[in-house]
Amino acid sequence: MPELPEVETVRRNLSGLIIGKQISQVGTDWEKILNGGLQLFRDALIGQRFIAVDRRGKYLLLRLSGDNTIISHLRMEGKYALMEDHDEPHARFTHVWFTFTDGSELRYFDSRKFGRMTLVQTGTEMQTAGLATIGPEPTAADFSVTDFASKLARHKKAIKSVILDQATVAGVGNIYADETLWMSKIHPERPANSLQPEEVQALHDNIIAELSQAIDLGGTTVHSYVNALGKEGGFQNKLNVYGRTGEPCLRCGTPIEKIKVGGRGTHFCPHCQLAPSEG
Repeated sequence: MPELPEVETVRRNLSGLIIGKQISQVGTDWEKILNGGLQLFRDALIGQRFIAVDRRGKYLLLRLSGDNTIISHLRMEGKYALMEDHDEPHARFTHVWFTFTDGSELRYFDSRKFGRMTLVQTGTEMQTAGLATIGPEPTAADFSVTDFASKLARHKKAIKSVILDQATVAGVGNIYADETLWMSKIHPERPANSLQPEEVQALHDNIIAELSQAIDLGGTTVHSYVNALGKEGGFQNKLNVYGRTGEPCLRCGTPIEKIKVGGRGTHFCPHCQLAPSEG
């Protein structure tokens, strides 16, 4: 699933590709992706121009001149690409397309069809499900360690499950949860309220640093992620623990183990990251 660094990379790509383009047609072969249906999108968008592409957490916010915003959640496999010629045959898994007056076309691909687009009036997007309860962006300006500590203190759940909760901090997904917990030497099953102040501080700082570095490198390609230019990310070459089951820990040499935490595959070092009873 694309996490915050991947979605931010797509946002930056799209900003350079579609801003100023005027929509002449909207099409789909899987209408469930368009919340409210195809006709709603056609009625609202034809004749309008894309004027900005923003992001909140893992959600893309495609702004239009007609005071509308498309909230786009890529979910597991969603991708965007701009075709210079709208007559170019649709590739496999092309499910939504926005044709422009200049003859080009923005296409949305989704092999699992899990992604969704919701059309709202600009300014009301934070009232929609998912965005209404989203936590702070993982930046020094928005993500307060004091508030983070307060949230963790209220939970007996595993720390990994708590930082995956988008109400705790926006944009952290499975890959970056594993990575930041390894960096902070915290076992993923530790109860969140068992973390000491210095551990909370370390985890807070590592979340900010890790996601920032991943953005700089264009995100992480583990399975099929590519950006809106069709390029893979570069951060997969920097992973310390995710996807390295059985390989030696880069810090101590102990083989990396994989378990399930909250139903999610979880990678950790059993030596560097103390077990819950030892935390």
